[in-house]
Amino acid sequence: MARQLRVEYTGAIYHVMDRGHRREWIFMDDADRQRFVETLGEDCAKTDWQVHAYVLMPNRIHLVVETKQPNRVAGMKGLLGIDTSRCNRRPKLFVHLFSGRSKSLIVDGSGSGYLKSVGDYVHLNLARAKRVAADAPLKSFGWN
Repeated sequence: MARQLRVEYTGAIYHVMDRGHRREWIFMDDADRQRFVETLGEDCAKTDWQVHAYVLMPNRIHLVVETKQPNRVAGMKGLLGIDTSRCNRRPKLFVHLFSGRSKSLIVDGSGSGYLKSVGDYVHLNLARAKRVAADAPLKSFGWN
């Protein structure tokens, strides 16, 4: 059975999610996360994306991105491919970082408040996964 087509259009906002291959960790340390953020910045410059929210958890990523061109698929392919290549430059390391095609949901950015709800959901993943203490501010995690 063929894969479902990806919906892309000018000005779309997406909640994009991906997890580690076999649910393994994507980020082993802060250097991995910093490399990903730098790669994301480079990819945004190439694709003309705007990032509204993101969180980099050890075994998954969540991004809320707005695309000015219908290029989400190509942009994610580039982002995840380049990040994996950079990770595999380490000595004695060759891994599949990501589980495959990223999942994406279209976000209604019409002013109905849904974009804010999605941003809250993305950031509150940290609390649900117990990556920050219940009484600690989310910014104490640092990678969101």
